[in-house]
Amino acid sequence: MSVRQLVEAAAAIVLLILLSPLLLVVAVAVKLTSSGPVLFRQDRLGLHRSEFPVIKFRTMTHNNDDRVHREYVSKVLTTTGGGAAPDGGEKGVYKLVADPRITPIGAFLRRTSLDELPQLWNVVKGEMSLVGPRPVLEWEAAMFPPGAEQRFAARPGMTGLWQVSGRSTVDYRAALELDVLYVRNKSLWFDLRILLKTVKVIFDRSVAR
Repeated sequence: MSVRQLVEAAAAIVLLILLSPLLLVVAVAVKLTSSGPVLFRQDRLGLHRSEFPVIKFRTMTHNNDDRVHREYVSKVLTTTGGGAAPDGGEKGVYKLVADPRITPIGAFLRRTSLDELPQLWNVVKGEMSLVGPRPVLEWEAAMFPPGAEQRFAARPGMTGLWQVSGRSTVDYRAALELDVLYVRNKSLWFDLRILLKTVKVIFDRSVAR
C-alpha cells in the first residue's frame, strides 16, 4: 500500500470504530424490516478495471430481479442527447421512479447515504478510497463511451465529484465526465474539498427530506 492508502485505511478504521453504534442500529433496522442478509455484496470494477466486492447495507428486497434497472441504464447510455431520462425514470444518474425493489428503510438509508458506510471496510482493504469515481458494474462499463476509460485510472471512492455536483440531478453521461475530470485534477486538497462538500450535501439532503 502507498502512504496515502495507509492513511486512508487508518482513517477508515477510526471511523468504523466511532460509527460502530450507528452501524449496529442500521444493521438491526435492516434485519427487522425485511428478509435477507443485512449486508449487500456486489462485484464492481475498480482501479484499472480490477474487480472487487463492494459492501453496502442492503436497501432492496432480497434476490430481486435487476432486469428493469439494466434496461433503464442501457437506454440512458445509448440514447442520443446526453443521457436524458427515458420513460420510467427521472433526470439523474440512473434514478428509477418508485423502484419497487427498494424497501422502506432502504429508501431512508439511500437518502442519507447511510447504506454506503460499510464501504469503509473496502477502504481498509485498499479496494476503494474515501474519494474517487463511482464503482461501477461490469455491464455498465461495457456501454461507456471511449472518453470515460480514464476514470479507471483511480480507485473508486465512497464519495466523488459527481456526488457533490448535484448527484440525483446530474445525468449519467455528465457523471462520467465528472469522474474523468476528477482523475485529471486529483490531489490531496481536491479530495479534502470534496469530503467537506460531501458532509454538507448529506446534511442538507437529510434536513430537506
